[in-house]
Amino acid sequence: MKNLSQIISGLIGVVILGACYTNPMTGRRSLQMKGNTDLSAMAATEYTKTLAQSKVVTGTKEANMVKNVGMRIKNAAERYYKNIGREQDLSGYSWQFTLIQNSQLNAWCMPGGKVAVYTGILPVTKSETGLAVVMGHEVAHALAGHGNERITQATIAQYGGAVIGGSISNRNISDIFNRLYPIGASVGLMAFGRNQELEADQMGLYLMAMAGYDPREAVPFWNRMEAASSGQGRLPAYLSTHPSPENRIAKINANMPHALNYYNTKK
Repeated sequence: MKNLSQIISGLIGVVILGACYTNPMTGRRSLQMKGNTDLSAMAATEYTKTLAQSKVVTGTKEANMVKNVGMRIKNAAERYYKNIGREQDLSGYSWQFTLIQNSQLNAWCMPGGKVAVYTGILPVTKSETGLAVVMGHEVAHALAGHGNERITQATIAQYGGAVIGGSISNRNISDIFNRLYPIGASVGLMAFGRNQELEADQMGLYLMAMAGYDPREAVPFWNRMEAASSGQGRLPAYLSTHPSPENRIAKINANMPHALNYYNTKK
């Protein structure tokens, strides 16, 4: 007869197998044990709190540009997921695109499509297409469920076998969520892994192309971003968990032909 540890390991394997998510754009599989609707609700609450503590910019050319780019990328994503029969993946999304007055070189997207762009990154994006590189990347984090993946990893690490019987409460998940998405100026700065960042680059490239933005602008943007961080002694938060510049550019160039297919189809 199997010992208890073997039984537990087997049961965890069953739970994990049922929680596997396959990214339709990249084919990467990941563990995501929490439903999008629950995480989206948590994100909406924290997003509202963050906006209340921030200086939100509205009615300006830049603020309107953020909304326009966001809507184009959102619409492109919805068309893609509908075309492949996976529109249910976006259930629970309630998109919102906000410009925040903040000098940090930063932008982020929480689960459920809650996006913020900081004014500090706009001199680096330079144009609407440059902004599409950033927003495509951030929206990709949400669509790929990277937050869900990190929360799943943290839940398994903290509670282990308790995931088997579904005894993890929403309060437990909420506590983990709040730890990974701290309120205030640093919200959205979840430390994604290198593979997640590269996947967001790939998906973001495809999304911006689907939205009608030239994906070839991605390389100049990331070069500008790297240059903007030089001489500061340390990388800005936006780049601190990202791949090396050389690796990032190589991967983007490898994915460029496929992105251009989307872009040329859109034109």
